[in-house]
Amino acid sequence: MTEQEIVIILAIGLGAGILSGLIGIGGGIVMVPALVFFLNYEQHQAQGTSLAVLTLPVVILGSLTYYQECKKMGTPLDTRVILLLAATFIAGAYAGSHIAVKIDKLLLKKLFAIVLFYTAVKMLNWDTAL
Repeated sequence: MTEQEIVIILAIGLGAGILSGLIGIGGGIVMVPALVFFLNYEQHQAQGTSLAVLTLPVVILGSLTYYQECKKMGTPLDTRVILLLAATFIAGAYAGSHIAVKIDKLLLKKLFAIVLFYTAVKMLNWDTAL
């Protein structure tokens, strides 16, 4: 690994971490495209790397901060919802990863872009302007 690659990786990790803590995004929206564009990762490789990074030790501090602060604000996080989402997220990630590795890398890249585009349209309420 070159020094330039290390700097790029550190910048991607820091940027994704900051955005994850700030607005709840990071892995799919920041890390995957950054790995593809700046490190020439294949789509499968970038997605797998992003999922590997999102393991418990990485998100625990951000989650604890939100848990404590939301509780102070009178809008606590519901641990039942978290546990149910986590359980189904694990099952879904397992199933999705098995499907993803069987999909052609160009098709997977297009599907990824469509999901990001659809999300942007919905978040910006562009779909109601039509």
